[in-house]
Amino acid sequence: MRPTGPSTATRWIIGLLVGAFFAIPLLSTLVYTLRDGEGGFSFAQWAELFDPSQAQVYSPVWTGLGNSLVLAVVTVAIVLFVLAPTMIFVNLRFPRLRPAFEFVVLLPISIPAIVLVVGLAPIYLQIGRTLGTGAWTLAFAYGIIVLPFAYRSIQASIDAADLRTLAEAARSLGAGWPSVVLQVLVPNMRQGLLAASLISVAVVLGEFTIASLLNRQVLQTALVVVNKIDAYAASMFTLLALAFCFLLLLVIGRAARGTGKAMS
Repeated sequence: MRPTGPSTATRWIIGLLVGAFFAIPLLSTLVYTLRDGEGGFSFAQWAELFDPSQAQVYSPVWTGLGNSLVLAVVTVAIVLFVLAPTMIFVNLRFPRLRPAFEFVVLLPISIPAIVLVVGLAPIYLQIGRTLGTGAWTLAFAYGIIVLPFAYRSIQASIDAADLRTLAEAARSLGAGWPSVVLQVLVPNMRQGLLAASLISVAVVLGEFTIASLLNRQVLQTALVVVNKIDAYAASMFTLLALAFCFLLLLVIGRAARGTGKAMS
């Protein structure tokens, strides 16, 4: 039988084109950060990031990065402990509600961030009075904007695993619902949960509009402030954030492969 997929040469060409699409802007940004005032290249700009004398200049970035990491943790917790259990519950007990649930969860992707802020502003006014104006409260808004992306990742794992059969088999052996979810269903959904966590972290680290309009200091808003002082700083911290997400992707991919081998 003749192969129906693309040839090896075609796959290589597609891979090189896609790789160049992502690599060229990143390499250009890296080269830009390595330029010095004399037309040469040096790591002087990178060394200034860790220079104690420049600590005050870059302090907004470190503060914003810390806030963004806290937001990432809280947002991932919302995805794992609110969205994922709800999806399991809907798929097992109320499958007829899945289309309506999917519509509601995917709705934020069609609403511009500026429109979301208009609706969230009065809500955050009350949140500020009740819980304070700390940056971590943005996690409630971020939990909404990551819903469509996290839902797709988790739902792909749910569709790949027959949760109903697994749950019924575990229940027939005497397992309670906590044991069914934690010991049977979650291991079969781990790849989707890890992917949803990665997407949530990436969205939180890259979000600017909501944080800016709600007057919260996060990584992206801090980069705008520092960019007015040092044009190289925003590019360097952007590269560092991308490198962090890339390493996180490798860790998640390795964990997912390890899980697959253990389950097989």
